[in-house]
Amino acid sequence: MKKLFIKSSAICCSDNALLVPFNLSSCDIDKSLIPANMRRRTSVTTRMAITAASLACQQANANVENIASVFASLGGEIQVTDALCRLLVDEHELLSPTQFHNSVHNTTAGYWSILNHCQAPATAIAAADDTFAMGLIEAWSQLQQHQGEQLLVCYDECWPQYLAPPLGKVAFACAFVLSTDSAQSLAEITVPSLANTAINLDKTWQAVAQSAPAATAIPLLQALQNKSLGQIVLNINSPIWVTERIA
Repeated sequence: MKKLFIKSSAICCSDNALLVPFNLSSCDIDKSLIPANMRRRTSVTTRMAITAASLACQQANANVENIASVFASLGGEIQVTDALCRLLVDEHELLSPTQFHNSVHNTTAGYWSILNHCQAPATAIAAADDTFAMGLIEAWSQLQQHQGEQLLVCYDECWPQYLAPPLGKVAFACAFVLSTDSAQSLAEITVPSLANTAINLDKTWQAVAQSAPAATAIPLLQALQNKSLGQIVLNINSPIWVTERIA
């Protein structure tokens, strides 16, 4: 079984104040990454996810044209999907083909592949509160089958608040370049598993993750920045998934 190493990480968040308690910094959306005619059709979360992914790949010197990817999101393009659902109640309204095209869960993964001329496999997953943990497991599983690096992007946009408040109150995206090669890595982590003991969750992080689902990645991002070893929690609702930074 191959080991799992992290080569880089990046954050793009719509509210920098959200990251202050964790001493983490976020990059702004890079508008230059998406041509204007395409950018008008993309959601804010797609732009955030692509910005974080591009920065993580740049930091790891990863080739964006051939890196396989996993895009993990609880709600995906939920703003567009919600708008389409509300149109369905009016039989006189025509659904927009462009909106429909942008409503599927792999929208962001598709834009990433198109923009970077990348023909490597791209996977889009959702797993409720376990989305980030399952994203890590999926990326690790794929790395067992091929050489090189794997991109993991975890993201969610602002949701219509009548759906499930306070879930989706803040847009958040982060990205990691993972590898089974230790060269120039930031850390080695174990494969995510279920915690076998009770865990006290950080209340500040728990509150943030309740409003920004992708912020479940914050403890891992903190461990990378602080170079801290030990157990890292990956979700906020039982059963709790954990990984361990061992180097």
